[in-house]
Amino acid sequence: MPDYSKRVLHNPSWPRRLVGDAIKAMAKARLARIDGFRREPLAAQAAQLRYLLQRAQSTEVGRAAGFRPDLAPAAFAQRLPIQTYEELFPQLERVLRGAPDVLWPGTPSWFAKSSGTTNARSKYLPVTPEALEGCHYRGGKDLLALVTHAAPDHRLFQGQGLSLGGSLSPNPWRPADAVPHCGDVSAVIMRNLPGWAQFIRSPPVELALLADWDEKIERLAHHTINENITSLLGVPTWTVVLIRRILALTGARYIREIWPNLEVFCHGGVAFGPYRALFHELLPPGQTDGGRVPMRYLEIYNASEGFFGLQDEPDSEDLLLLLDYGIYYEFLPLDQLGAPAPVAVPLEGVVAGRAYALVISTAAGLWRYMPGDTVRFTSVRPYRFRITGRTKHFLNAFGEEVVVENAEAAVAAACYATGGILTDFTAAPVYLGAQTRGGHEWIIEFAKPPTDLGRFTRTLDDTLRHLNSDYDAKRQHDLALVAPVVHAAPAGTFAAWLRQKGKLGGQHKVPRLANDRALIEEVLAAIQKNHR
Repeated sequence: MPDYSKRVLHNPSWPRRLVGDAIKAMAKARLARIDGFRREPLAAQAAQLRYLLQRAQSTEVGRAAGFRPDLAPAAFAQRLPIQTYEELFPQLERVLRGAPDVLWPGTPSWFAKSSGTTNARSKYLPVTPEALEGCHYRGGKDLLALVTHAAPDHRLFQGQGLSLGGSLSPNPWRPADAVPHCGDVSAVIMRNLPGWAQFIRSPPVELALLADWDEKIERLAHHTINENITSLLGVPTWTVVLIRRILALTGARYIREIWPNLEVFCHGGVAFGPYRALFHELLPPGQTDGGRVPMRYLEIYNASEGFFGLQDEPDSEDLLLLLDYGIYYEFLPLDQLGAPAPVAVPLEGVVAGRAYALVISTAAGLWRYMPGDTVRFTSVRPYRFRITGRTKHFLNAFGEEVVVENAEAAVAAACYATGGILTDFTAAPVYLGAQTRGGHEWIIEFAKPPTDLGRFTRTLDDTLRHLNSDYDAKRQHDLALVAPVVHAAPAGTFAAWLRQKGKLGGQHKVPRLANDRALIEEVLAAIQKNHR
């Protein structure tokens, strides 16, 4: 085993000091802007709506809806319906095929690819130059500004930030164009980063964007062992996989033995709560030796549709709503979901403590669009919030974004392949442990059991991989998600659970998917009790 304690970390000094000084100057200006929309949030949002309407008034949607810069928010809401991806898709498909000036001026070259749609394996969302510069990159700059402001003693720019990206692929609507202009939003961002940002990050873009995660993790581990990594940016799932591989290669107990100057982990994509204890095992949070600074954890909310929130207070898990990012926000009370003519409220109408579905209009041409996330405001002075879930039940403990439609189709396919007849089911994550990988656990009650439960499980898994590209990526080589575990429940299991909850009959249903283990643990405990 090599002695990694004696290795020399790659750390060119003076160029990093120059870049660090430039970033500090930028951070000072951005902190002033952030303070501005904290103090005057409604003015900031009014300016965003004016900007969006002015820029898009000559587009097809702008002409049809009569956009003009002085259009009042109420009039804007009356002229366009709230839209899901499926409802917006006919126009998006034309944009994907290269039609100009449909939803936003020009023809976007880049599209963010994500799952969660009911009409295709993946969603494809335009990423315009305005969205890249004024939203996604602005979020990165503001993240740097807030981190450096919160920790004046930081050493971030003495080393490199390690960021894990997705991968790119060609636009399937333009097969003659072989250029890979679609991909995870992280990959689109990384491919287009300016030179100064590429200089302070690791690994090289070509390595960061490898599509094969098995190869990517292995090469990343070997590449970064001798890097002076001072910050991490990524989804907790893949970050854990990488850290574990590095620890296995080096024989180290903690990753800060390999990266002694590591200070910050900026995370997003999935809820961090279930991972916190695991990260504290892998990255001890307190000072230990040599005056090492404490480990800091900061959450970001950067979706394919836009950069929506940042944790601006290190000691709070609340996210600051980002109000000058080329996004105009509306909020749909959850009791309006599914209404024939749902009525959303503007920012000034939200109430702390109440849950809302996000409705956004953006500089990527998404007009009154529901990305599917739900939030609850914890404060309105300033506007801070927490992500509470999705407008549909979902599984997204590892960035897999499995929606109910995916799950139901996969169960149906597995039943068809094995002769099973379904009564009910639920599924939940099995979170990563210190020595275990993550996965999904299913409880399925059959009216007629499948002929082979093992084949049923394999078909379920294979169908989910076919339907959902994010699930498929996480299942590659069992790196982030192992094969699902399926329990066949005795007859009457779910009826008994509903009865216990006082929800038997009527419109009450067993939640198909849950992003925590509360329900599944109750049902498993009941099954075990009945078997005694």
